[in-house]
Amino acid sequence: MKNYHNTRSSRRSVKNIQIIQGGQDLTAQAGLIPVVKFLKKHGFASKIEQTLDHQRGATGVYDVVDMILLPLVAIVGGARSISSIVTVWNDHVLCRAAGWRRIPDETTFGRILRTFTQRNINEMETLNHRIRASIWRSALQLGSSMVRASPRIVIDVDSTVKTVYGNQQGVSVGYNPHKCGAASYHPLLAFCAETKEILQGWLRSGDVYTGNGVVEFMRQLLAHLPNRTRILFRGDSGFFAEKLLDYLDDRDQGYLIKAKFKGMRSLLETKQWTKIKGNHDWESTEFTHQCGTWSRARKFVAVRRGKEIDVKGAETLFEMKEYDFFCYVLTDELAPWQVHKQYGQRATSETWIEEAKNQSALAHIKTADFWANSALFQAAILAYNTLRWMVLCSGNKILRRWEVATIRTFLIRMAGKWTTGSRQQKLRVPKRMLYNAQWEAWVAVAET
Repeated sequence: MKNYHNTRSSRRSVKNIQIIQGGQDLTAQAGLIPVVKFLKKHGFASKIEQTLDHQRGATGVYDVVDMILLPLVAIVGGARSISSIVTVWNDHVLCRAAGWRRIPDETTFGRILRTFTQRNINEMETLNHRIRASIWRSALQLGSSMVRASPRIVIDVDSTVKTVYGNQQGVSVGYNPHKCGAASYHPLLAFCAETKEILQGWLRSGDVYTGNGVVEFMRQLLAHLPNRTRILFRGDSGFFAEKLLDYLDDRDQGYLIKAKFKGMRSLLETKQWTKIKGNHDWESTEFTHQCGTWSRARKFVAVRRGKEIDVKGAETLFEMKEYDFFCYVLTDELAPWQVHKQYGQRATSETWIEEAKNQSALAHIKTADFWANSALFQAAILAYNTLRWMVLCSGNKILRRWEVATIRTFLIRMAGKWTTGSRQQKLRVPKRMLYNAQWEAWVAVAET
């Protein structure tokens, strides 16, 4: 029987392919070159030198700029350990494009990072703010973002648990919903809802309560924001504390915090409730209340939703009903249902936390030294923010929706060939791409 070729098939026969080693000036991560150019364009290296006071010996080959930029770029490329930082940089094209003649090995990385002190970590936090301020100004000038001129921004503050294995300084056994009884870190993070970036982050021991140190955390954060910018602090019940509320009130800052206090349910049951129009089985109430140790009364709103109870076998013929209560303390003049919906928007910050942890190695790369781990934690924040800043400056709406892993898949891990000639250096990438417009935006934002 004759074999007929099916011209409608999506496949065709392929001859045997011979694999030969020896290609030169090739890279599988061409999308990191725009990242390197973006860092250079916005003067990351000079800002690091101006901000961090970290002295190395006269014979030291690597300095503080290397110890921040090398992990930063590698984490953008997908590194999740010190060894993988070295692996990412074991790319001849990337090293040439970034200007590095050689890269430290794992041992050298660990040795230098162990020389970082608490003061250096504070300086890295300041570095993040300084770069952020510069990026916001650039985005405003480009017309890609108005956050720099916005009279108010929403700041979602939350904590997260990062389980730690092995013997690391600063870890303790505390609340750990993922692995009960395991030691962990308990970082505190502040996100800007308008840009998705991490405004500030602290690496803390695992046994620290959610709201511990939050006043000092906010004092540092507010000191680095534009003076005319008013914030709305949005947080869960772990931040329901008079000390924080007093601090924000004294500085005329807004807040929307989920309430949790002794006797709250009993208090809510005594209030007059009004049905919420258009929302079946929901009711709301508003009131002022002064908790036991507070020096002043504050505005509260609450909503409740009825839930049916199975009265089968109960010693009553009457319908019984219970409620789920949601109570908030706030400064803004909003209707209770608007408050409840606005608070619900902070759930996206929990998504951003998981994105930063799982896709940008936040609190994942560790050594045995706490301050070295804190330095790597701050480098991971800078890596996560660098992607957010590039997206912000690009003004591309599709890029703004992409997570880190999506950017890495479609824009970072791109095949390329480095060529030189006529006093020019070029990086050739595929002509046809799945997201060509996004690639062009990615490249354009790094151009000088």
